[in-house]
Amino acid sequence: MAHLAIVVPVLSDYDALRVLLADIPPRADVELIVVDGGSDARLAELLAGRANVRLIRTSPGRAIQMNAGAQASDAEILLFLHADSRLPGGWDAALRALPVTSVGGWFRFALDDDAWQARAIERGVAWRVRVLRLPFGDQGIFVRRSTFVRLGGFAAWPLMEDVEFVRRLIRAGDVVEIPLPLRTSARRWRRDGWFSRSVRNVALVSLYFAGVSPVRLARWYGGAHPS
Repeated sequence: MAHLAIVVPVLSDYDALRVLLADIPPRADVELIVVDGGSDARLAELLAGRANVRLIRTSPGRAIQMNAGAQASDAEILLFLHADSRLPGGWDAALRALPVTSVGGWFRFALDDDAWQARAIERGVAWRVRVLRLPFGDQGIFVRRSTFVRLGGFAAWPLMEDVEFVRRLIRAGDVVEIPLPLRTSARRWRRDGWFSRSVRNVALVSLYFAGVSPVRLARWYGGAHPS
């Protein structure tokens, strides 16, 4: 049984996944599960020949894909990772050194851009996580398998599945923020505008906490996701 399974939901993410693979050297105690929500035939060729790699195809939807990936593994720890994230050096040692009392946690948020706006957004996210205890999926959510099963996995929502799951995870026991920076692509911020994207994210989360359903939010925002 692998000690750790990395579950990566993808949808038209071939190029990002190719880069991410460089951070995950083949090893016996780490299983990589790529869950394709589309039908990208190139993925099988990209993953061919790598040890401990599994490709699963499902209907699209990040929650659906992550739940399917978790179900396909019996690893002790599950790490849910976005394809456009880059794992920091020492990530595997940090996960192996988790306190036995912890049920899960996340990494520190970082953006792969040198712009001052990126540093400002990182500070804002650090405040949100520290004060509001509200990390998003782009921080690499990890959880012990026993806890994931007990919590029933991710809610099959089109948006906010990471927020809803993390809130239950925090209530389930001790959580850990690994201080290593998990770098996320800043392409969405560059495309939408640094602060326009951040304001939109705040609006989405605020409306969710005000009681607007994720289904309605997805209709309003065209399926856009805050992470």
